[in-house]
Amino acid sequence: MQKIWKILDPAPKSFLEEHPELPPTVANLLYHRRITTPEKIDEFLNPDYLEDIFDPYLFRDMEKAVERIFKAIENKEKIIIHGDYDADGVSASVILVSTLKTLGAENIDVFLPHREIDGYGLNKYTVQTLAQQKTNLIITCDCGVSNFEEVEIANQNNIDVIITDHHGIPKKLPPAYAIIHPLLPGETYPDKGLCGGGVAFKLAQALLKKRQPENKEGWEKWLLDLVAIASVADMVPLLGESRTLTKYGLVVLNKTKRIGLQKLLLEARLTQEDGSKKRELDTYNIGFHIAPRLNAAGRMNHANTAYNLLITEDPIEATDLAYQLNQSNTERQKSTEELVKKAVEQVEAGQKDAPVLFVIGEDWPTGIIGLIAGKIKDKYYKPTLVMSRHENEIVGSGRSVEGFSLIGNLQEMPEVFAKFGGHPMACGFTLRDKDALDELKTKLTEKFLAKTADVDMQPSLAIDAKVDLDDVSWELYDLLSKFEPFGQGNEKPKYLAENLEIYSLEPVGKESKHLRIMIKTPTGKIRKTIGWSLCNGNGNGTNWCKKLKPGDKIDLVFEIGINEWNGNRELQLTIADLKQSI
Repeated sequence: MQKIWKILDPAPKSFLEEHPELPPTVANLLYHRRITTPEKIDEFLNPDYLEDIFDPYLFRDMEKAVERIFKAIENKEKIIIHGDYDADGVSASVILVSTLKTLGAENIDVFLPHREIDGYGLNKYTVQTLAQQKTNLIITCDCGVSNFEEVEIANQNNIDVIITDHHGIPKKLPPAYAIIHPLLPGETYPDKGLCGGGVAFKLAQALLKKRQPENKEGWEKWLLDLVAIASVADMVPLLGESRTLTKYGLVVLNKTKRIGLQKLLLEARLTQEDGSKKRELDTYNIGFHIAPRLNAAGRMNHANTAYNLLITEDPIEATDLAYQLNQSNTERQKSTEELVKKAVEQVEAGQKDAPVLFVIGEDWPTGIIGLIAGKIKDKYYKPTLVMSRHENEIVGSGRSVEGFSLIGNLQEMPEVFAKFGGHPMACGFTLRDKDALDELKTKLTEKFLAKTADVDMQPSLAIDAKVDLDDVSWELYDLLSKFEPFGQGNEKPKYLAENLEIYSLEPVGKESKHLRIMIKTPTGKIRKTIGWSLCNGNGNGTNWCKKLKPGDKIDLVFEIGINEWNGNRELQLTIADLKQSI
């Protein structure tokens, strides 16, 4: 679907005059991101670990949680870290297990649920099993806030539960011993955008602040590579504290001591055999190379593979686990591609005009239905729920569009589900029974139509400025680099150049689905651009390899980056969208 291009208004003259020290390009980008006060500007452009990281004890339950954990360590109580099966939950689990062991915990273990067998979060069977194993304390990572009944069962079995989570808040909070969650009603912690790994890090930070292990000063900073991975993988806004943690986390990631990560970077071809990097690792590398491989464990098999990789100190085990994750990721890509085609067939057969899309398959792997939902949502720009029927159970995952909160609307119809959870833009659920499918379709469609009746739901693309291609320079790139790390809430700046002449073009990549376009500027310079997946119908539904030819005029929306190969560096213009000039 063609997006509406919206060029953002330039910063007003008064804002530029208030900040004469800022180059106009930087000032405009800050204004577009609503970063307008001197304090926020300084925090954004010059994040400082000592000044911009909040005291973990600002969480109202933090003192209580820390005291309970130290009591468990001192009394050698059995502690279980209950994580989640995605990169955020796995990273959070490694953060807490390694921290507690450093602080002297001896009777500690981890439990990561199996996506299909256990489902998301705590479940009753797991809690009962942990009770039989004489567990005294459960600490959740990236889950737990929606598990009222499960926490009740834990309490009945004399198990205390400390919840660390960041997901949507239910109407009824579980009766946990302590809840560390930035979005709780009345929560005093200032930063509301932390991911699961970020919340787990704040607990680790609080523990280390109370009792610093001998000869371990500054040890907490070596956890930041995991916080960066978790933040990018879970797509939380990279603003405020999350931005600072991610920025410093990238520094740690680039010199990580984790042998497992070192081996994974080698499998992903981000480093050479001698450990040298082709270029500094950034959020793109996390989002497209590291996180997908960690997530592949929980999607295709079990998240324990990813957990063991991140926590092992054995090079041989790390090599084997990294290889396994790489293979799982390849398998995941293949399965996703095959099932996306089947999902598209369902939509094209009877839902092309439906406001909300519902796709259901028989025994589709629940680990990839969320990926399928994301791709269908991107193709049709409609809220999409993809479900898999397993015997008498229907499990689903959804992805939404701006302006329609999935978790908010699911919370208004809890009677349809056996369990559910998620964010405004993504959700996971299990239906009450197979007969609830029609009820879900009817109710969610009605809610969408009612709540978006007066809202323009056509997708748009925000553009920071219109530029002349000849003005794209290393100087401009250096200014833009001040805005790294890029991510949710701080997207790479996008620019528009119009009426450009195509000098040449060719499909590139192993399957020839990407497109390299050489552009001739008005001054006669030739500029290289690259567009991903423009030759397989993913560019607004158009195969641009067949649509365009040399001499055609096009308008481009692009991002500015670097292409490095064999020691050479050149500016690379990555196409975000294009259309033929009028």
